[in-house]
Amino acid sequence: QVQLVVSGGGSVQAGGSLRLSCAASGPTTSYACMAWFRQAPGKEREGVAAIPPGGSRTYYGDSVKGRFTISRDNAKNTAYLQMSSLKPEDTAVYYCAAGGPFCTDQWASAARYNYWGQGTQVTVSS
Repeated sequence: QVQLVVSGGGSVQAGGSLRLSCAASGPTTSYACMAWFRQAPGKEREGVAAIPPGGSRTYYGDSVKGRFTISRDNAKNTAYLQMSSLKPEDTAVYYCAAGGPFCTDQWASAARYNYWGQGTQVTVSS
């Protein structure tokens, strides 16, 4: 059974930075598309970023392009989300997810992911 453990959330002022980590158990996660999603109160879950097993390409939601960076270390079975230039509208609960062996243009669809980590709160104050 794959388990994903998320860490690194917290509170920060606008313009600040945070790094989230997603530690995965189970060797199959090295071969999985890994993604980050977020959900703000009263809003639908939103795809933030995704990265395929080899890390050859990355995918980002329009609202975070140029500010967030997704990466992974397969040796550590860990995915990361570096968040910079944070804005109050980035406030949400952030989740990591593991899916199939490919990230596709539908990477932002939550239904494509089989495993989910617990959420971590990110709060950005103005």
